[in-house]
Amino acid sequence: MRGNPVDVWRVKAPRLARILWGLCIVQPLSGCMLGTEKPDLALAIPAAYRDAATTSRIALPKANWWRGFRSRELTGLIEEAELANLDIAAAIARVIQADAQARVAGAPLLPDVNLSGSASRSRASRATGTRLGGDGGPAERNQPAERNQFVGRLSASYEIDFWGKNRAMLRAAEETAVSTRFDREVVALTAMAAVANAYFQVLAAQDRLRYARENITSANRVLTVIKQRLDVGTASSLDVAQQESVLNTERAAIPTLEQILRQNTAALAALIGRPPEFVRIRGGTMTNVSIPRIAPGVPAELLTRRPDIRAAEADLAAANADVEAARAAFFPSIELSAAGGVQASMLKWLTRPEAAIWEAAAGLTQPVFDGGRLQGQLDLQKGRQNELLQIYRRSIIQAFADVDSALVATRQLAIRERLQNEVVASSRRAFQIAEQRLNEGTVDIISVLATQQTLFQAQDTLAQVRLARLQATVSLFQALGGGWGADSAPKRAKLQ
Repeated sequence: MRGNPVDVWRVKAPRLARILWGLCIVQPLSGCMLGTEKPDLALAIPAAYRDAATTSRIALPKANWWRGFRSRELTGLIEEAELANLDIAAAIARVIQADAQARVAGAPLLPDVNLSGSASRSRASRATGTRLGGDGGPAERNQPAERNQFVGRLSASYEIDFWGKNRAMLRAAEETAVSTRFDREVVALTAMAAVANAYFQVLAAQDRLRYARENITSANRVLTVIKQRLDVGTASSLDVAQQESVLNTERAAIPTLEQILRQNTAALAALIGRPPEFVRIRGGTMTNVSIPRIAPGVPAELLTRRPDIRAAEADLAAANADVEAARAAFFPSIELSAAGGVQASMLKWLTRPEAAIWEAAAGLTQPVFDGGRLQGQLDLQKGRQNELLQIYRRSIIQAFADVDSALVATRQLAIRERLQNEVVASSRRAFQIAEQRLNEGTVDIISVLATQQTLFQAQDTLAQVRLARLQATVSLFQALGGGWGADSAPKRAKLQ
């Protein structure tokens, strides 16, 4: 068609628009063209935990579960770790990266529009009449020696996502971004549990140090009496040596307990993102720490309460989308492009109708032979999908095992602590009676040695049992997902 370029555009543009609209209108239907195969989990969820005393929902962990221990210092340390822990900060940075990657993956769903402009001035050779890069033909030789050219151009290209490949890639990136959010919750829960465990280690070391120093005082008191009896001939040097051995054994335990105290203080400092020199832990005693009661609820709730399970679920959903995208890559790719603008040899002519230029094109690319690359990509994504399915299953089974183990530990350690308290009480009475009779001279040294060693060991064991019970409670909180729940789940709508 000959004539004014603007008139040509007016005639062809509506026809081109109808073609483009016809191609785009079928795009929403393309999601039905390719089925998405979702693997079956094939997991049996138990109705109740074997070692749970109740399935009541009243005592499920709250968001600030650590407050149940009723320790103001512990609460301050955990809340500081929420803000300053470097592992949590790194996890947040990974969330930002995943969100950015999701935006990158969604870009192909929108047209790619570019605006360009150029200005050039060229001069032909006076000897040959040709320009740089020219062919020297008659048309070129008839042009002026010096020439200007100004071009303004707006171009757009768009790939019709007829088979849903680009949408599947976006969905995979969005699910990966959701997974990084769940991973951030896992890191935060792990950090908080580590703070609680390290703090309880500090309290346990302080309690054991207190017991050791009290035992040293008692052993010194007994040693003084035995030496007095040695002076009057009612005791032997062997009795003195045995009591000195007991005393030195208690003294030798002090450096180890001091080491445990310092090391766990340093661990706490690292967890709250500060050098140990800037951190001072007041501590106290484990007897001032309450042990909260926890009802685990029903096992089915664990699938929504554990962030690691939700992360594995999101990873599996991303793998499903990757399989769909790999399958869609076998089908033709349809791309539309259009460009329009102005071109003239003088700036003032750019606004004239005859300076208008335009072009439109549609292209279709169908893979024919690629050496098995596409099939390899599909097999790769299917293998990855199967791997993540097994990881998801393992996460669920491991979560049930974690809760059962923590329930057993908390129950049995509560019983053991009660019994150990009785051991300490009876051992203390026995030692007090033996020491009194030693002062009266009515008991042999061997009985005194036996009762004091039993008391010293019982006190140290009680401190370790109390520590184990506190840490088992933390493990139960962690196994139940802490205070995290379905209401805390990242919303996929935020990524769209």
